[in-house]
Amino acid sequence: MRELATIQVGGFANFIGSHFWNFQLDIVGLWKDELLGLAGDPNGDPIFKNQHLDMDVLYRTGETLQGIATYTPRLVSVNFRGSLGSMSSHGTLYDHNPPVPSHVVTWPGSMSTHLSEPHKKNLFLQSLYEEEQENLAPMDGINSGKNDKSEIQDKDIVESLESGVQFWTDFSKVHYHPQSLYELNGLWMDAQDFDNYGSGVDVFSEGLQGEEMNERLRFFVEECDHIQFLEHTSPEITKGDKIDGQAGWSACNKTGIQFIVDDSGGFSCVAADFLENIADEYTNTPILLYSVQGPESYINYKSRRQKMACDLHDAVSFSRLSSLCKLFVPIGLPLLGRSKASSYLCLKDEKPYHCSAVYASALHSISLPFRMATHGPATDSCYVSGAVDVYGLIQMLTGQARQNIVATLDAAMPAPSLTGKQVAQSWLGSLHPFTPEIAEDVEDLQEVESLTIHGAFGSGGDRASISEVEDTVHAAYASAMTKPLFSHLSVAQCPLPIPLPFPSVFSNLVGQHGELLGSPVMGGHPPRGSLDVHSIPMAARLRSTSAILPFLENRLGNLRRFGIAHGASGIELLRSWGFAKDELEDTAERLSKMIMTLDPHSQSSSDSD
Repeated sequence: MRELATIQVGGFANFIGSHFWNFQLDIVGLWKDELLGLAGDPNGDPIFKNQHLDMDVLYRTGETLQGIATYTPRLVSVNFRGSLGSMSSHGTLYDHNPPVPSHVVTWPGSMSTHLSEPHKKNLFLQSLYEEEQENLAPMDGINSGKNDKSEIQDKDIVESLESGVQFWTDFSKVHYHPQSLYELNGLWMDAQDFDNYGSGVDVFSEGLQGEEMNERLRFFVEECDHIQFLEHTSPEITKGDKIDGQAGWSACNKTGIQFIVDDSGGFSCVAADFLENIADEYTNTPILLYSVQGPESYINYKSRRQKMACDLHDAVSFSRLSSLCKLFVPIGLPLLGRSKASSYLCLKDEKPYHCSAVYASALHSISLPFRMATHGPATDSCYVSGAVDVYGLIQMLTGQARQNIVATLDAAMPAPSLTGKQVAQSWLGSLHPFTPEIAEDVEDLQEVESLTIHGAFGSGGDRASISEVEDTVHAAYASAMTKPLFSHLSVAQCPLPIPLPFPSVFSNLVGQHGELLGSPVMGGHPPRGSLDVHSIPMAARLRSTSAILPFLENRLGNLRRFGIAHGASGIELLRSWGFAKDELEDTAERLSKMIMTLDPHSQSSSDSD
């Protein structure tokens, strides 16, 4: 077992992370540190009892001063001050006495004090607190209509969440360690000018903030037994090759990091500075970086200067962040609710609560192979197949002849069943991009991918076996017009759980267990949520593909046009962000080489324009 540390930086990153950790809590079967989740529910899906996932990869065990065992995410979350809503930055598991304010005056000038009312818990958080108190109280063995009451309460909770989510903590049901939640000093939740790369300059180095963030990460990393850093020992792959399990990878003692950053404003710079420190302290640590943007990032700008600032932000942010990780995955469509990826969804793009749930579902699926339990030399079982760790995944997608470090993310939510006519073609066609600005229907003979499928339905409406899924995928590629140079397949029978705080985003063509229906649910009105849909099958795919070329070319083109060309209108803006001319030229050269890696004949990579 090789542990992972998770870092979430910025607002939308923490929205995604909140949903992600809710999934983990349901899968591990933990509820308030007891086995009271789906795995312990006699009416729950029995497949959750045999998920064969090692959750210690993401979680750590601990103990309070009172000797109570804890199980918390190995997580560092960074955000604005005031972004935690009603949650304390010290969490709820460990006793914390706030410092007593000093009455010693050392500042001779005038002072003003700004106080804000504490945020009240919403219905969902109130229900969690009440349930926790009930679990702590002595059991009297009497059930006085509790189920009826909770059903009514659940409907009220759903309505409350749909109309009133303001903070990512509003729908989090997870206990966090006191070292996990970090609020930046001097940056408050309502900051309006933290919308570009330059606004985050010097935030990390201000005071002791950078060192405090490093210390929090160090707390989690140094207690790990292993870090996901492996030495590649497999031969070079050829057309049609595939990897089963972890064959071909040998372990070294290092830690892996999955990093989610809100790449829409100043948090890009904060994350880059954090990553730079990580690179210095944990040399060669594999970092899988998800660069996420919420729908509010794609606004109609009132002026050309605002649009130019956004384009330059995207260019310099991508260049710096991608230079500090091993694999970079851009995520966030301008209109997710109107995209092909939302064929069976009814979500509202203006709600981060909705969009983040969809993206978190895909990240959960992609990371599932990291947690697949391996017992002895035979890594596969009747429940999971294709386990791989972070370094193995990175090496697959970036370590081949082309060595492209930017991957696209595709997903099918819910995934279709393995039955019906032309099932092979429908499976490949059901995967749609969550990565913006990519080309469609690209024939790339050097494409490399890692595909995860879990909870799929087979014949008779039952969960498909591991071999049934593998046979279907192999048949799909055998009959496809184009196929990747290399494909790694991971399969699990455990579907994606849909916990209560998950938003109501499913259409009335999605059944209780995520099956796709031929006709709408009788009497059902979309959207449907966690009270109607309890779990869904998922498919998600990371690809190293030339389809990412428009994404790269747009960033290089905007940097040259607005920041480098003679008399460019963005030179002064970039200078205010701390970028000198020679640094911008180096950035452009690096972006050009990334394009040349994917398309040696690309005109946009030439300096002639």
